[in-house]
Order: sequence, then structure tokens, then C-alpha cells
Amino acid sequence: MNIENVSFGISDWSQIEVTEHKGEAGMAFWRTQQFDKIRVRMVEYSPGYLANHWCSKGHILLCLEGELHTELADGRKFSLTPGMSYQVADHAEPHRSYTTTGVKLFIVD
Repeated sequence: MNIENVSFGISDWSQIEVTEHKGEAGMAFWRTQQFDKIRVRMVEYSPGYLANHWCSKGHILLCLEGELHTELADGRKFSLTPGMSYQVADHAEPHRSYTTTGVKLFIVD
């Protein structure tokens, strides 16, 4: 990956507007920054959140708080706790996530 056309900058995530995204259950709250072709997000899922779709977008995802469960379309399941991450390429392995406790994530895609 080449990071291009991005000047040095600081992000105060508490000052970035929150957008709401309804899941099959629960809500996702995104704070999003776009840096040329790279989207960076601070995302919080409410307790009981379940994604409403199978995602085929590539991500690098870091769990900051809570616990995230991710299921792949082939049936494999993974759990992340604070300090753990996952990475997946675009169109590689469809996945969807859920949390019973709520979770805070840092995502680059």
C-alpha cells in the first residue's frame, strides 16, 4: 500500500461528527476521516449489535474496548478483545460482526 497525498495532521476524534448506522440489531456509531483513498474510522457498536450485511470490504481493525465477534461466510468464528486486531483483503472473505457487550474499534480501509 502506498499512502499518497496525505499531509501530516492530527485527528481529535472527539471533535469528529458521529454518524449512526443501524445494524440488524443495535447501532453502529462512526467517526470517519478520509485521507485520499484511505478511510479511517473510530467505530462503536452498541451492546447487542449485529451487522445487517456480509461485508466484502478489506479492513485492518483494532479492538480498543469491549469484545467483538466476527463470523466468516465459511463458518469460521473469531473473537477480539482489547489490543487484538484482524486484517482481511478486499473481496477475500465475506465477514460480519456482532457484540454482546459493546465494542470500540479503530478501522482502516
